Amino acid sequence: MTTFADLGLSANILKALEKTELKMPSPIQVQAIPHIMAGRDLMGLAQTGTGKTAAFGLPLLHRILDLGHPPAPKTVRALILAPTRELVSQIAANLEVFTKGTAVKVAMVVGGASLFKQAEKLKRGADILVATPGRLIDLIERGDVTLNATGYLVLDEADHMLDMGFIHSLRKIAKHIPLKRQTLLFSATMPKDIEELAETYLQNPVKVQVAPPGKPVEKIVQGVHFLPNGDKAMVLKEYLSKHPGEQALVFGRTKHGSEKLMKLLVAWGFKAGSIHGNKSQSQRDRTLTDFRNAQLDVLVATDVAARGIDIPGVRFVYNFDMPNVPENYVHRIGRTARAGKEGTAIAFCAPAEMGEFQAVEKLLKKAIPVLAGAPWSADAVAAAPKPGQNRGQRPNGRGGQKPGSQPKTQRQPGKPGAKPMGAKPMGGSFAPKRSDKPQRRPA
Repeated sequence: MTTFADLGLSANILKALEKTELKMPSPIQVQAIPHIMAGRDLMGLAQTGTGKTAAFGLPLLHRILDLGHPPAPKTVRALILAPTRELVSQIAANLEVFTKGTAVKVAMVVGGASLFKQAEKLKRGADILVATPGRLIDLIERGDVTLNATGYLVLDEADHMLDMGFIHSLRKIAKHIPLKRQTLLFSATMPKDIEELAETYLQNPVKVQVAPPGKPVEKIVQGVHFLPNGDKAMVLKEYLSKHPGEQALVFGRTKHGSEKLMKLLVAWGFKAGSIHGNKSQSQRDRTLTDFRNAQLDVLVATDVAARGIDIPGVRFVYNFDMPNVPENYVHRIGRTARAGKEGTAIAFCAPAEMGEFQAVEKLLKKAIPVLAGAPWSADAVAAAPKPGQNRGQRPNGRGGQKPGSQPKTQRQPGKPGAKPMGAKPMGGSFAPKRSDKPQRRPA
């Protein structure tokens, strides 16, 4: 079995790794590290949670330590670009752990934080800079940082960067970096536009892959409820109530809707928080820290805010709203079943989301087990308001209904006399069961 020492990493790095939970290299690390150490450009296909940060971070640290002298003022030796503030923060935090006991300088720059403070830190130069594209361009244009001495470029979550429209920013940044460099690209999926990006910026890259694209972890138990939008919150409440103390990640489609859902869950007595684009960086950091430290049981998030975040304790993932992009379903449910543990992913599908649900099953090449309701008919889909049309509606869809009150009866499509959708979900060994325990929990 391959060890980190077998991969040729320096003694300083091996010593730092002894103080972490990384005892043996993961498959992506075993495949990628030797090629990166050899100076090859690399294209890696891997999901979040496979050890990507160490796969590119450890060999970069090894090569930087070999230089033996600090960076020049305002220069950057290795640049790591990631799409979201949270992912940048997570990567930087991991690298700080790996560099303990060394002189390597790690810096991070993201929007929503003090530009002045970030510029001040970069005056001394950085061995490794982790950044979001937009904030980095701000600093370049101000003259606070220069990339003319950058020898390493890492594009992490490249598919998501393109989804978020960062292609023009990437092109602008690349113009400031010498052509003679080592470039590493990591992506959870490999659509045509990512292949074109690789052809543009990578030179004769080696390709490594540890998980087929679009296929979730096998240990994730999946299920779907077909129900109206107005019943989603009550069914979610029932699931959360039956699994007290177990952490859950809930995905919403919009910033506004995610915030309203979080407030409803708090009103119902759950320890919940939210992360999305309307929150400041300090708020998002504080919420993630609370969730990681188990001070929060439920985290409501949008795809943009939660992409790439690795929280090992998540046991349940709820797709409160179906994702617009089917690949995002895979990214969402991949937040559970970490480190060989089992996880559960529940999807809620309203009539207007039937197309998105079918796209997910097509991507997975398998049917998701039905826990309640039945697939929506073409007539139901045609009559349903499109997502975002009912902006005045509460997350529970009942106007002024108070938290804790009972939902009105809603019959399942095509099943006369069926139980209310807010009642006991049917099917599946992990569907919530009725108990005499109170549903409300202390905040």
